[in-house]
Amino acid sequence: MRLALIIVYVIVCLGLIATVLLQSGRSAGLSGAIAGGAQTLFGKKKGMDDLLGRISTGLAIGFMILAIVLAVLDS
Repeated sequence: MRLALIIVYVIVCLGLIATVLLQSGRSAGLSGAIAGGAQTLFGKKKGMDDLLGRISTGLAIGFMILAIVLAVLDS
């Protein structure tokens, strides 16, 4: 059981890393003012950022829960 939890933990860790790296940065909103507002003209893909934000939140919660469970099982 412990090995299965470790495998799931590694998968959650890799998924969390991937979703955080795929999100646009917080400073991306300032680039519209500097670049001339091209994002306002063509529209920004907000849906993908929202989806990745929700996925990363769920993976972060899973990461914390699995870390606690593995720590309790180890002691």
